[in-house]
Amino acid sequence: MSEIRRATIDDLAAIEHIVAEAFAAYVPRMGMRPAPMDDDYGARIAAGEVEVCVDGDGIAGVLVLVIGGDEAKLEIVAVAERMRGRGLGRRLVAHAEAASRAAGCARISLYTHETMTENRAIYPRLGYVETHRARQDGFDRVFFSRTLAPLPGRPGAPTGGRG
Repeated sequence: MSEIRRATIDDLAAIEHIVAEAFAAYVPRMGMRPAPMDDDYGARIAAGEVEVCVDGDGIAGVLVLVIGGDEAKLEIVAVAERMRGRGLGRRLVAHAEAASRAAGCARISLYTHETMTENRAIYPRLGYVETHRARQDGFDRVFFSRTLAPLPGRPGAPTGGRG
């Protein structure tokens, strides 16, 4: 059984390893290192933006989520090689959506690199809509967004009344 929990600084080396492992395959396609490979995970952990999925063998996945205002930004999803193909990436995305909804966010957004065709194919299947493409920070990015249904009792939530 695995659990998703807030990352601690003790998780830093494992987080960096999993991210490097998950994104290394894209280096030849992109001709450069993907941005997640050079992120400052120590600072992200200190800011409370990193969660990890932990199982009996250690950290199996990494999630970086930035919540602010009515929109959350899903920055990074990375799954350890030993766990690929088991649905952990989808579980991490669902966790990010639930956390965003619980924080009162109406929308969650993300981006991926244009050459990451696997990601560009999976996000629409998870309910995300491509909003635009742009060159940002030297990367050709494809942006996606998803509207989140509000939790019951929150503004904008269905009341269950009959109209």
